[in-house]
Amino acid sequence: MTDYLHRNCPACGSSNASREVRAGKAAETMTLDQLRPFWAGLFKEKCFFSYHRCDDCGQLYNPVFFTPDQLGELYARMAPNMDAVGDAAIVATQQGYFARVAAQGGLGGGYLEIGPDVGHIVREAALHGGFDRFWLFEPNVAIHDQLRAAAGRGKARLSTEMDDLSPVPEGSVGLAVMVHVLDHLLDPLAMLRQIRAKLRPGGTLMIVTHDESSLLRRVMGNRWPPFCLQHPELYRPSTMKALLGRAGFGDVHVEGSRNVFPLDFLVRQAAWAAGVRVGRVPLPPVPVGLKLGNILTLAKAPAQAEAASNDVEDSILPRQGEVAAAG
Repeated sequence: MTDYLHRNCPACGSSNASREVRAGKAAETMTLDQLRPFWAGLFKEKCFFSYHRCDDCGQLYNPVFFTPDQLGELYARMAPNMDAVGDAAIVATQQGYFARVAAQGGLGGGYLEIGPDVGHIVREAALHGGFDRFWLFEPNVAIHDQLRAAAGRGKARLSTEMDDLSPVPEGSVGLAVMVHVLDHLLDPLAMLRQIRAKLRPGGTLMIVTHDESSLLRRVMGNRWPPFCLQHPELYRPSTMKALLGRAGFGDVHVEGSRNVFPLDFLVRQAAWAAGVRVGRVPLPPVPVGLKLGNILTLAKAPAQAEAASNDVEDSILPRQGEVAAAG
């Protein structure tokens, strides 16, 4: 059997958890070669690692998951995110995300985004914000020129390293953004602590994730699309707030997020999720905006004195999110 990663709760470090969701094909019982065909797309028979609920903090996560090396290989084979949705719908959705965070004000200093893809939100930030530098962490080198163009000539600093924010000066960022990135990370707490250190006092972090407490998840059960091989953990408002609190953030607000999809895409995806494979759908690609099982989170970096106090408290706690390789 393949050697996978065995880990404690990535939010609080506890080893106490109870299984909540199991696929018809449990990934932990299969080899890596057997899992490759299930890595991307929707299949009639769902396949993912079993999700457990942490008994101590309530986080939903995979105690068994791919190793970092295995993930690197699998992501290298993956198609661009949401490539079937259509660019107009993606742009409309991302513009809505930026409009929401822009309503908070404070669009100055540095801009940091992890996983910006081709830079739809980056472009909005460049057009409507007063940012003096764009720090963009994107592993796909092929789209780096598009990101530089979105940010404006001479403003962008790009890196392919998704988990190392050391090039960014501490206390310099006014807005940090992660859209459907946090639930792909093996150590989300460590990343959030890095981001907090880069934000200036009162700086904002915006996160978009799936909502595992949504009505859509309850209706679909284990056929809910975010139960998949790419998500080692999934969030609900309560676990998102708790995780950000541990990372030292304050003033955390979580709300349903609006996504724009073409009508024909929605119908096709609903059929696939129900196990029915369909090709073309005889409906127009009319854009439809829905709050469909995703959440948008806004959190603030505290004043420096408060952040330092949190760091002292953290230093006397056990290391969070500890992982160990096991057979």
